[in-house]
Amino acid sequence: MIPEDEKIDNWILGISAYYHDSAACLVHNGRIIAAAQEERFSRRKHDHAFPHSAISYCLEQGGIGSDEITHVAFYDKPFLKFERLLETYLTFAPSGLPSFLKSMPLWLREKLWMGDMIRKELGGFEGEMIYPEHHQSHAASAFFPSPFPEAAVITMDGVGEWATASWGTGTGNRIELMRELHFPHSLGLLYTAFTYYTGFKVNSGEYKVMGLAPYGEPKYAGLILEELMDLREDGSFRMNMDYFNYCQGLTMTSRKFHKLFGGPPREPESELTAREMDLAASVQAVTEEVMLRTARHARRETGKSSLCLAGGVALNCVANGKILREGIFDRIWIQPAAGDAGGALGAALFAWHQVLNGQREVDGIHDLQQGSLLGPAWDNGSIEDWLKEKGYPYKKLEETAAIDTVADAIIDGKVVGWFSGRMEFGPRALGNRSIIGDARSPEMQSRMNLKIKYRESFRPFAPSVLEERVSDYFEMDCPSPYMLLVAPVQPSRRIELTPEQQRFFGTEKLKVPRSDVPAITHVDYSARVQTVDTERNPRYHRLIKSFEEKTGCGLIINTSFNVRGEPIVCSPHDAYLCFMRTQMDMLALGDCVLLKEEQPELQERTDWREVYELD
Repeated sequence: MIPEDEKIDNWILGISAYYHDSAACLVHNGRIIAAAQEERFSRRKHDHAFPHSAISYCLEQGGIGSDEITHVAFYDKPFLKFERLLETYLTFAPSGLPSFLKSMPLWLREKLWMGDMIRKELGGFEGEMIYPEHHQSHAASAFFPSPFPEAAVITMDGVGEWATASWGTGTGNRIELMRELHFPHSLGLLYTAFTYYTGFKVNSGEYKVMGLAPYGEPKYAGLILEELMDLREDGSFRMNMDYFNYCQGLTMTSRKFHKLFGGPPREPESELTAREMDLAASVQAVTEEVMLRTARHARRETGKSSLCLAGGVALNCVANGKILREGIFDRIWIQPAAGDAGGALGAALFAWHQVLNGQREVDGIHDLQQGSLLGPAWDNGSIEDWLKEKGYPYKKLEETAAIDTVADAIIDGKVVGWFSGRMEFGPRALGNRSIIGDARSPEMQSRMNLKIKYRESFRPFAPSVLEERVSDYFEMDCPSPYMLLVAPVQPSRRIELTPEQQRFFGTEKLKVPRSDVPAITHVDYSARVQTVDTERNPRYHRLIKSFEEKTGCGLIINTSFNVRGEPIVCSPHDAYLCFMRTQMDMLALGDCVLLKEEQPELQERTDWREVYELD
């Protein structure tokens, strides 16, 4: 414990690694200094390797050397996870032997000796190592940065050590998890099984299933609840493992699963059929029901009026929006880096509050996540130096002129790469590493999907809306700064379908504008909303305000600055390459504006499409 009157410089390094989405976070006396995913530096999406570059960035941002770190917090307990793996393999022996043989070398060589490895990588670190449990890290990442003095806390993901979900409370500077659901019964793994079965990439394509769901009908939801899982009123459940293969095999689903749903898994990149759309709608409906029941139970048991969420399942913004609209809790706060990357942040905050008894001050209104803008930044001088070195044509403008120029380009139908300030921590671009466009354009959704992002046409785009205007566009009266809540578009803005249009199937539905901001209105009249305020991101707010002053429309399209399979861009170099590889029209690097037609032809030795593995 740290005596309150004793001032000690505590530099806590949080680390997540060796599963997926490795990351590092630096906390100084309770304040988040920096956080970043390793993928942004390595350019390998969902990079699971030890986060060397992310750690280097965090230390540089903090202005310290590795010898000044006082504590290192790792986001789970390796030996407890190893126990679960061994017990699972023994339970399913001998069928799990191939999976066992594949995973053991890495465990015996590296993962079991995590402490020794971390000390070595940090140049002989001699301070204290702290190992929260995986769901403690998630819970800490959910509650400690939230604005709430006290709240219920729910975590849901694939699996940590044994826990796959938990609920409890956060009060002051303490969290207490009161109930857990254990492996192999997992909502995250159920969703991942359907991700695999519908032909998308495991641990990467789950959001595609969520985006595909509105195209189908939940025809299989009853079958899932009858055959695959026994769901109880409190949100807990047991899964029938005869239908799954993830405990013992190298795939997610079994032959019995395939027989139940009428055939083998869809081949990746093959044509999507009504079956995949209905399967996506069904698992999404079941997920929402589980999350709603868990939320109601947590409210009853804890008596708390506020809710904090984390874990990979908390990235299901459709379900989050339903919890909000049900009115189960008065307020909800969701960790922007809800998946494993956020575990690094949670581990560091757990060490400060729960282990060192560091105090926590909140006002009930403002969170401590700093807009999740916790990554590296480049100032205008550094950007100009880089552009001059490369010889790329650009125009340097004053800030107001640069913002107005970008707003005018969007009005003209151009697609703009927007690179500004500190990079976002978490999977969402929040206005600093974004590709932006005009949401009023009926063609913009398909154009950005097919010619900019090079991804499936069915996937929706999110709006960035002025916070003060959110209720004018959406059935929502609260901030959503981290793009983690889906809300219906206001009925007054909707365009009703003709009887003929109502009969459209699948991606045919994309042909029909559904509101006066059609590029961000999904086929079910919903949108994944990001509200933008002057406190968290004043420059991005000024851009949207400039657009509104010129058009009367207070929102724009915001999608992450990357192509399919590529991590979100980190540096000006990454941004320029993405700009040149796609049909973007303009690139704004801070106050430096680049036009596509003025740039020299990009010279690359290899086809960039072969560099990024499709997600």
